[in-house]
Amino acid sequence: MPQIEIRQAVSADIIELISLDHSCKSNYVWQMDRSIEDGQFLISFREIRLPRPTQVAYPRQVELLENEWQQAPGLMVAIHNGQHVGYIRLIEVLEIQSAVIRDLVVDNPIRRQGVGTAMVLAAQNWAIQRGNRRLTLEIPPKSYPAIKLAFKLGFEFSGYNDSYYPNKDIALFFSKYLK
Repeated sequence: MPQIEIRQAVSADIIELISLDHSCKSNYVWQMDRSIEDGQFLISFREIRLPRPTQVAYPRQVELLENEWQQAPGLMVAIHNGQHVGYIRLIEVLEIQSAVIRDLVVDNPIRRQGVGTAMVLAAQNWAIQRGNRRLTLEIPPKSYPAIKLAFKLGFEFSGYNDSYYPNKDIALFFSKYLK
């Protein structure tokens, strides 16, 4: 893993965060199947291999995130060799002592080198220090690399929300209880 520094973001970081590559490539997606029969609702997700890799756009308009970033209680950046290479944004749901990772971005040239893992672990520590008992990752079903990361770090599928993102995509939720 490259040497990275993870720290709380400051307003001067915002312009650098906007310029990161927010898209990802995927060979798989999670497809939702829904069946309604005789008052019984069955919802299932299955991993589907795509016929060819696809470039997946970020589900939010990055330029509109600046206000949300500045108001986020938890916004951390990853720095490598003096360059911004990623960020993670957290919100808290105080009523249920839970933190939610809303955004997790690692710039394309440095992906698959442990930066995402390091940021999620830093977010986990942040959540514990603030008294949260649960951490949830919010992930689009086309972001297969993020889904694999969630499983690798011990998160479990915990639900979904249809038409959640501004682009009307489903949000998948993966959670873990914190110690």
